[in-house]
Amino acid sequence: MLQQELEAPASLLQSQFDFDGAFARLKGVVLNTPLQFNANLSKKYGANIYLKREDLQVVRSYKLRGAYNKMKTLSGEEMKKGVVCASAGNHAQGFAYCCRLLKIKGTVFMPVITPKQKISHTKMFGEEFVEIRLVGDTYDACAVAAKEYEKETGAVFIPAFDDLKVIEGQATVGMEILNELSDVDYIFIPVGGGGLASGVGTYFKQVSPKTRIIGVEPQGAPSLFRAFEEGGPVTLTSIDTFVDGASVKRTGEITYKICKEVLNELKLIPEGKVCSTLLHLYNEEAIIAEPAGALSIAALDDCATEIRGKNVVCIVSGGNNDISRTAEMQERALVYEGLKHYFLINFAQRSGALREFVNNVLSEDDDITLFEYVKKINRESGPALVGIELKQNSDYGPLLERMKTYKVDFKELNGIEKEFKFLV
Repeated sequence: MLQQELEAPASLLQSQFDFDGAFARLKGVVLNTPLQFNANLSKKYGANIYLKREDLQVVRSYKLRGAYNKMKTLSGEEMKKGVVCASAGNHAQGFAYCCRLLKIKGTVFMPVITPKQKISHTKMFGEEFVEIRLVGDTYDACAVAAKEYEKETGAVFIPAFDDLKVIEGQATVGMEILNELSDVDYIFIPVGGGGLASGVGTYFKQVSPKTRIIGVEPQGAPSLFRAFEEGGPVTLTSIDTFVDGASVKRTGEITYKICKEVLNELKLIPEGKVCSTLLHLYNEEAIIAEPAGALSIAALDDCATEIRGKNVVCIVSGGNNDISRTAEMQERALVYEGLKHYFLINFAQRSGALREFVNNVLSEDDDITLFEYVKKINRESGPALVGIELKQNSDYGPLLERMKTYKVDFKELNGIEKEFKFLV
């Protein structure tokens, strides 16, 4: 796992937030979601692991908190002009719910690739008060379109993360945690744009300064990690959008400054690890988390030694998962766990070549899950794309040895090759 150790904060932005005011505004609007002790994870890590279940929030994510706090503090004149937002899904749903509660006309710009479940839920929460526009492939493309709409119509832009009032609302997650469990040694917070980490992190530094605050970001969209490396926000040229609730090309200006102060550590977690965690949560805990919601738990392996015997809180930030993505999650998990591998194999174009490969190279526990091959006329050999699933990851070494022993002409697709990216 990649990680970056940060310096202890020199100064905190305490005076810029009214956490008590946000808590009061949100009372009766959001659920005080459960802080659940998890016996299985606690046993596994020898620690007291608690899950803050924001996946059980009204709109199945914490995003409602920041959106409502921001919108509730608008003037009457601003509310009349309407509001607009850009979102990969969760902020949109929270935004839509707020529009209906406050009876404000809202427009939502969402990426074209947003899971259908999130689009339909946004419509459901907003009803007649919300219009949805699908634009681009990322949050960042939507943000540009939403800002243009703001200029054209005068509607107030409600940021997904880079706003003091939004951050202030997200901080109420941390307030609820410390109201129930005052002694927290570690807290793991998923990071996308950084709004949740900024809010919860700042509140914890004020009220529980001994708590070690760990931000967790998807490896395929390391916008905050790169900002720390470069000394300020930078725009990534490309990102893996699989962890859609935490995949942005550029972290916020405000959230960067706050996270730089309040995070003790920032970890990057591979998307395959997130998928493996998602499946374990579903199969063992009956928790339906979304990829971003599983980030905090996925990071526990990275800290297994240091958290032993400690009180640990993981924020499960959302549960808006799309069942149609299950096959992709299973695929990514198998590849990450070393149970599924892909090869380009150059087979001799003669009868029995494949049979020899199966009989000589594969063990009785190995399974061919993909075989793509087209015979070429007047050629002695031709490449085949082959996917092989193993019973255990320790079987991989012997598989490669048998390929070499029987002089198989092969190339491993190891996750970097462009051919592999078409598969996973």
